[in-house]
Amino acid sequence: MAKNDWDSLINGALDRHRQEEQAAAQALDGMQTQLEALLKKQGEQLESMTRELERDGLVPPSNRQTRGSWKGLDQALNQELLGQEAFTKALVLAFRRPTVMNLEPGRCKNILLISGAPGSGRHTALKLLAKLLEERHLLKNRNIASLDLSLYPGPAQEKAFLQDLFSALNAPGEILAFDNYQACAPGYLQMIADLAQDGSLPLAGRYLEQNGILVDVGTALAPGAVSTLTARGKYFVFFTGSGLEKMAEKMGAAFIDLVGDVCSTQDFAPQVLGAIAGRQFNQLAQLSREKLSFELSVTAGARDWLAGQYNPADGVQAIVDWAGKIYKALAQYKLEQDPGPRLPVVLDCQEGQLLLSFGEDFPIGLAALLPAGYTGERAAAQAALDAIIGLEPVKEYVRSLADNVQAQQRRKAAGLPAAPVTMHTIFAGNPGTGKTTIARIMGKYLKAIGALRGGQLIEVSRADLVGRYVGHTAPLTNQVIQSALGGVLFIDEAYSLYRGSDDSFGLEAIDTLVKGMEDHRDDLVVILAGYSREMETFLTANSGLASRFPNQIEFPDYTGPQLMEIMKSQAKAKGYSLDPGCDAPVTAALTRHQAEDPSGAGNGRLARNMLEAAILNQAGRLAADPGASLELILPQDFNLD
Repeated sequence: MAKNDWDSLINGALDRHRQEEQAAAQALDGMQTQLEALLKKQGEQLESMTRELERDGLVPPSNRQTRGSWKGLDQALNQELLGQEAFTKALVLAFRRPTVMNLEPGRCKNILLISGAPGSGRHTALKLLAKLLEERHLLKNRNIASLDLSLYPGPAQEKAFLQDLFSALNAPGEILAFDNYQACAPGYLQMIADLAQDGSLPLAGRYLEQNGILVDVGTALAPGAVSTLTARGKYFVFFTGSGLEKMAEKMGAAFIDLVGDVCSTQDFAPQVLGAIAGRQFNQLAQLSREKLSFELSVTAGARDWLAGQYNPADGVQAIVDWAGKIYKALAQYKLEQDPGPRLPVVLDCQEGQLLLSFGEDFPIGLAALLPAGYTGERAAAQAALDAIIGLEPVKEYVRSLADNVQAQQRRKAAGLPAAPVTMHTIFAGNPGTGKTTIARIMGKYLKAIGALRGGQLIEVSRADLVGRYVGHTAPLTNQVIQSALGGVLFIDEAYSLYRGSDDSFGLEAIDTLVKGMEDHRDDLVVILAGYSREMETFLTANSGLASRFPNQIEFPDYTGPQLMEIMKSQAKAKGYSLDPGCDAPVTAALTRHQAEDPSGAGNGRLARNMLEAAILNQAGRLAADPGASLELILPQDFNLD
């Protein structure tokens, strides 16, 4: 075959191949066009059907108009969160800010500070906004990962902190919220600041991810080790009751420069509180109709009463809690009386007291309808207090404190102003006078009457609060405070915390303690114990100490007869009894010891030590006389001569 003929053959084959490719491409384009037209037609049909169903009320309206739109988000929030228009607008702008910024992938989208009083709607607003953003496809989902930074007050919590931070960063959702940063150890706050600033945080140790948990593997070499935490493009949200100034003190000025938005809730105006109370009653009426078959109506006086339950410490939650109590009272009546359907019920307020009228019956006070609480713990605490020998002035103080707390609780329940009760106390007196025992009973008593949620006693001394090096004291003291929340923090020999103006570690512990008492004033009782004269000097160590401890209770030394009663009680607990012949000589010996050196004698410890010595002597006597009583302690066992 000639070369020209071969070239013509090859070129013809290539032309046919190109023509076939063009034909196939044209056919594919035609099929794609037909498919797009079909999908468009189906979409239009589905859209038309959806609109008809929405018009007929068969399905809820869709969010076609708002999908991908930021418009009207603050108004939507305002429908749920009353009286916070400026706050909701600022919050929406804070979440929209990343859409107009040139951000590096993986770094924080934004750092927000949400400030305001407890119960002002800070957390609620964030949850509502996350839900709305998800519905508008502006967030992938509404999940909010949260870290309570008060759980990490010192160096001992580093592993837990890193594990929890890792889990929160890798949780689904684009929002990471931090609470109580003020109570967090400075080192962990610096880690968060570095993560926010750089977008990543190198880890000093070796870690592996196992089932979503960061596991410390020590010095072991392991493939796939996690060496860095990353911000993962999340919003970092910090909640606080204060502003940027306080945050700068804890997080540093460099971190404050990174904060993109500060969103602050405002105090509620009286008309807003009235509207909030009205909304609660509307929900209460609907729930009563559905669950109890009651037709509830509420007077303006009752609405104003409920609005008046708002207080800065509890915020709007106080209104919500009282609405819950009212429903409990309605439910209790339903269970006890089982009235007919559609019973008319009127809630009114007269002379500061809520009253419920069921049908034609006389009004009933709200308190009378609420289920009675458990009183066993209260009776046990009272019995333990009554069993204490002597210390009548001290026991009277504990009883009067409990009475005052309960009186204020009753005033609050009746809608009257309730004065705060200062329960921080100084126990002054010599060793062995029962200070620790009274503190323990006091914690149980206050828990039993609802003044404390835990009632535990955490007993510490200077060694538990003062660190061994610079920067160690504040985290150590904060850790102790956290362990005592809900109960009583008892600091024995508290005067040892202050060893003069040059004792910087002791002064730091005192300053941290004062701040902790202020931050947790409704969830902590602090009792300082020590010698009377030394405690007076101690109160001069910090200008805020004396005002926070207005109650100083003197523990008197025990008399000889009182110590004799204590000894008999201790002997009975050990399975022994004292011969009647012991009364006069042992009491005289106890009285003599107390008169010579009450502070050194040890009071109750004196009685315990003398009894233990007598038990030891009795054992020697029993060895010589096997037939003698194993329980009876005789005068000669005390070896008083």
